[in-house]
Amino acid sequence: MEYRHLGDTGLQVSALALGTMQFGWTADEENSRAVMDAFLEAGGTLIDTADVYSRWIEGNPGGVSEKIIGRWMKDRGNRHDVILATKVRGRMWEGPNGAGLSRAHIVRAVEDSLRRLQTDYIDLYQTHSYDPETPIDETLRALDDLVRAGKVRYLGCSNYPAWRLMEALWTGDAAGLTGYVSLQPHYNLVYRAEFERELAEVVEAYGLGVIPYSPLAGGFLTGKYRRGEPLPDSARASRNRDRYLSAPAMAERSWNTLDRVDQIARAHGVDMPQVALAWLLANPLVTAPIIGANGVDQLRPSLDAVDLALDDEELQALDDVSDWRDS
Repeated sequence: MEYRHLGDTGLQVSALALGTMQFGWTADEENSRAVMDAFLEAGGTLIDTADVYSRWIEGNPGGVSEKIIGRWMKDRGNRHDVILATKVRGRMWEGPNGAGLSRAHIVRAVEDSLRRLQTDYIDLYQTHSYDPETPIDETLRALDDLVRAGKVRYLGCSNYPAWRLMEALWTGDAAGLTGYVSLQPHYNLVYRAEFERELAEVVEAYGLGVIPYSPLAGGFLTGKYRRGEPLPDSARASRNRDRYLSAPAMAERSWNTLDRVDQIARAHGVDMPQVALAWLLANPLVTAPIIGANGVDQLRPSLDAVDLALDDEELQALDDVSDWRDS
């Protein structure tokens, strides 16, 4: 496993992060534990979750992923081997303060996460998305208090547009508050524009680490989808159709990108996920793409991506075929 600094901080994390949204949802606790065991055995350190996982599923109260991780760390006695990242923002209880980034929500939510995770500190505490109803100053002051209290070590954010991220960075700097050190964007070979249009320049200028989620485009870049064949019959496939295939130009670019990923994978004798991840890992702005798996067999091809070095010609070919500026 390769290790990289998280942005301009001194914190080193594995070049792949383990996402855990599926824990307690599509992966039961036994498989979730096996995936985490395999990830650590491969040298992985950064495990990413969120308090809201997976509250949108009927019968899931949220916090399930955090509880599974907490029990696993306690049983294994490996808390100090893990760089633990979680998120705050989503609705976790009823009432006017049950969601958002107000001080009231953050202070209660972090205590709930610490209890579920069975730890007294969180390595990276991330705001899951911006909250237009709360002044950024209030959010940052609440987060700064958590850092000063030792409950949180670093701060990050996810799903922030460039102007919201700049507002947060400037506000924190002007007030002498602990600032964000990382961004978690939606970024992959077929979904580049949102990050590359403006966010890439911000993270480069301000030295933020980048932890992309959905690096395999919800399974689109894994080989399950083929041009001219019916899409898989699933809710995820419907979302992928809307995200990556909704307009003729977008669909053509996505299919062409998929064809090129397949071609390069065959040339190297590897699986398609390794190529899609290797393209991200070659980007100097990217710290650690977030990979997920329902079982160990699904995890291993992604772990192998750190050993795949694409040459300049292959990287350029992937850049060209997936270039959103051409449409």
